[in-house]
Amino acid sequence: MSDAVDRGITVTEMALMGESIDVLPETTAAFVGRALRGPLNEPVLVTNFGEFRRRFGDSWSHSSLGPAVRQFFDNGGRQLYVVRVANNARGAMLCLPASGSALVLRAVEPGSTERIRAAVDYDGIDDADEHSFNLTLQRLDPATGHVIDQETYRRASYREDDDAFIGDSLLASSLARVEHPYPNHRPDPTRTSVAVSKPGYVEEVQEGLDGQELTDYDLVGSRREGTGIFALEPLSRLDLLYLPTPGKNRNLGPAALLAAELFCRERGAMLIVDPLSDWATSAEAISGVRELGLGSPNAMTYFPRMLSRDGDGIARGIGGAIAGRLSKHDRGADSRADDPDAGLALSRDLVVASEVEPEDVPTLIREGLNPIVSGTAGRARLLPSVTLGGGGETQRPFSSLPARRLCLRVVTGIDLATRWAVFETDRARVKRRVRAQVEAYLAALASLGMLSSRRYFVQCDVGDRGLAVVVGFQPPGCSGPVTFTLHQDAAGCRIAATAFAPVMEDCA
Repeated sequence: MSDAVDRGITVTEMALMGESIDVLPETTAAFVGRALRGPLNEPVLVTNFGEFRRRFGDSWSHSSLGPAVRQFFDNGGRQLYVVRVANNARGAMLCLPASGSALVLRAVEPGSTERIRAAVDYDGIDDADEHSFNLTLQRLDPATGHVIDQETYRRASYREDDDAFIGDSLLASSLARVEHPYPNHRPDPTRTSVAVSKPGYVEEVQEGLDGQELTDYDLVGSRREGTGIFALEPLSRLDLLYLPTPGKNRNLGPAALLAAELFCRERGAMLIVDPLSDWATSAEAISGVRELGLGSPNAMTYFPRMLSRDGDGIARGIGGAIAGRLSKHDRGADSRADDPDAGLALSRDLVVASEVEPEDVPTLIREGLNPIVSGTAGRARLLPSVTLGGGGETQRPFSSLPARRLCLRVVTGIDLATRWAVFETDRARVKRRVRAQVEAYLAALASLGMLSSRRYFVQCDVGDRGLAVVVGFQPPGCSGPVTFTLHQDAAGCRIAATAFAPVMEDCA
């Protein structure tokens, strides 16, 4: 199943009836943060750092988003959605003269590096038509001045009551919008100073602004308006969410942290949380994570922060690198020589800011912190063991990170593959096909060693309220099976309140 997200419109491709469930789908990660340019509050898929640079600009000293994206790909990530957010940023403005008035255009994408220009001509327009004109908009690469995007609007009108009103046409533009007041005449044709007959371009009269440093509320955004983290709602699949720190030498605030955790709970995703900047020792990290009080099985953190070998000596969060490394591990890309008990090797440019003593490792894990330790060949290793769902007997079943992530991936896989069942009227066939689908999926997981036991069960029921699928299996690290009930109906998929319920008490 795939999604195409474009300007607020989501096109969803639904799996066919009985189609096999992908056992090792590419992990989908998402980062939300500040960038030099690019669309606001729109999830944009990038598959390498070069794509990020072309769409959002290079790494920027006022944002940790760029370095996080680079770390993601350096550590094996392949599929990343980036959501750009801003605080009072402004787009550049152009003014096209129109016989004493002006057609005022404002760039859709704010920022000081967003460069657009416009040209007007009357080619192909009858001399008696005094309302129509042709408009060409271009986006330029700020570094080279080369044209990287262009839009052309033929026979547009300056009159608001015309069907071809340029203000309405530009509502679908990715480059500019028309601002009030509207002109009282069509814009004059633009000409170069070299040749009167050659069309020219009008440049910006007011540069864009990058805005102020982000607040927690810029990252959170609004569900109603689809901004911030809620811009990710159109995505059918989301496995990992990371919010790079909103400003230089800042920590993620409690408002953003709690909202992101709740969003991940709703979406069946895992939130990666950076350790606070003042956690310099294992003891401080243990005390700090207790004070943080985020007892969630859908969040994970780690210790310590990391240094870059070629950096400025400042310890920073590496949530982007961890998202990339988990993505690589999910698709089975680890070499056989990579001992899972020794952890997941991070890229060589990352060095631990403080050493974790061997005797501190069990305590850190018990408190919900995944230690990063120095490894062989100069590569630090992440020991991915726990979520932040520990801290008591009621939460203990949810503390295993591998088990929890496997459960979330299984739920998502079954959800996406069984949505077709809602539109089928033959209940017996639906029940038979869904059961065969899910059983084949669990058998494939077991054959790859992703389950601790080949014992699993699937029960299906189809009624007036839709499809119900009860699934049980045994993840690694659990001495018994986990069970959950998935309800599929026209309103969407939901998991019963006892989703990963009481059978996980034997988790390590």
